[in-house]
Amino acid sequence: MAHLNEAAVKKITEICDRYANEKTPLMMILSDVQNEYGYIPLEVQELISEKTGISVAEIYGVVTFYSFFSLKPKGKYVIGCCLGTACYVKGAQQVLDKFSEIIGIRAGETSEDGMFTLDALRCIGACGIAPAVTINGKVYPKLAVSDVPKIVEEYRNMEANA
Repeated sequence: MAHLNEAAVKKITEICDRYANEKTPLMMILSDVQNEYGYIPLEVQELISEKTGISVAEIYGVVTFYSFFSLKPKGKYVIGCCLGTACYVKGAQQVLDKFSEIIGIRAGETSEDGMFTLDALRCIGACGIAPAVTINGKVYPKLAVSDVPKIVEEYRNMEANA
């Protein structure tokens, strides 16, 4: 989607038009675009600005403020490592570091094969099961560093058998 084709422009325009009568449409538009394409690059923000009259600066501010929006494509499997206080105290940084080591990317990056994105999250509200990790919404509770290799292998095997 880096260079918007006609179909993408049409779809994004439809999304913007869908919320034309809303007082504050931006979050709904961005959410629909994110769901449709998986990310919201600058070219898309500029098109949304043109269609809504909302400045690119405001749109960019919203996209970069909320962690569920992304400026870059995400991997097929998004690994979210909670680094909130409870998780951090129970070893979440070491869990994140192990995912990083095995997959070969740092937090905020996507593997070259497009399979994994590794995100460091502030708090996922799972303090009672710390340290917690989510992968595409599936929660892994009380994760130990030693659990990480088999989890990554499980997802790699799913891809190999797909």
